[in-house]
Amino acid sequence: MTCTTVHIPTLVTERLTLRAPGIEDLEAYAAFCASPRTKWLGGPFDRAQAFQRLSGLIGHWHLRGYGRWTVADRDSGAALGVVGLMYPEDWPEPEIAWSLFDAAEERGIAQEAALAARAYAYDTLGWSSVISCVAPENTRSVALAERMGCTFEGIHAHPSFGDLHIWRHPSAAECAA
Repeated sequence: MTCTTVHIPTLVTERLTLRAPGIEDLEAYAAFCASPRTKWLGGPFDRAQAFQRLSGLIGHWHLRGYGRWTVADRDSGAALGVVGLMYPEDWPEPEIAWSLFDAAEERGIAQEAALAARAYAYDTLGWSSVISCVAPENTRSVALAERMGCTFEGIHAHPSFGDLHIWRHPSAAECAA
């Protein structure tokens, strides 16, 4: 049996470090997973399910070569959420996804991290376009998509999550202009 090592890059913004998810994030991630904040993700989830979901974040990097990062405060190192690129089998195309922990709300952290993820998708991975799928009732995520310059493109009928709105991010060319 062979084990492949995948390099998960670290991104740094003005206030944040986007780094590889790890076991050191389990406490904060499990608290997030147990909260009502996960209702858009099919939660809440118990600790064992949180562990499996955290493992899935790491595994996505191995399967796709990209994934979601733990978003940490640059000064304290405290985990603030999970943001990055994902492409599950039942998704219409790769997306930028964001989930913030309670302490990170209303500070512009999701946008700062999502913009870094979008730049990585365009500048490093060479993508020309990317989406975000958002539950229409998730007004905070809808507002973030709009602030990031996304346009509503249609509906993805997901078998578990129901109708998700597809928000198209500005293209790589538009972001470069």
